[in-house]
Amino acid sequence: QVRLVESGGGLVQAGGSLRLSCAASGRILSIDAMGWYRQAPGKQRELVASITSDGVTNYAVAVKGRFTISRDNAKNTIYLQMNSLKPEDTAIYYCNTNSQSDSDFFSRPYWGQGTQVAVSS
Repeated sequence: QVRLVESGGGLVQAGGSLRLSCAASGRILSIDAMGWYRQAPGKQRELVASITSDGVTNYAVAVKGRFTISRDNAKNTIYLQMNSLKPEDTAIYYCNTNSQSDSDFFSRPYWGQGTQVAVSS
């Protein structure tokens, strides 16, 4: 199994910044793409940003130019630097990866437990 542990959420005022971290651990054979999703109350979970093992990034239109995803392959960790936060960024942020552990036949999705981000106006 692959375990994802997120950290860095919290309460911030509009215009402020937060940095999320997500570390993958376990008996990992390979890690492919990693990314961040978020889910606001009453809404569906949506992709925020993703990054491949080669460092190719993808962002949701709503966060492009404000959020930056990065990856440290040596530490199996990704980060999400969130600047110019808006109240509409308030959500639970989930880390996601397509990875293969030594108990998996193929790479499959894994999810973290989520970290709350709240932005006050």
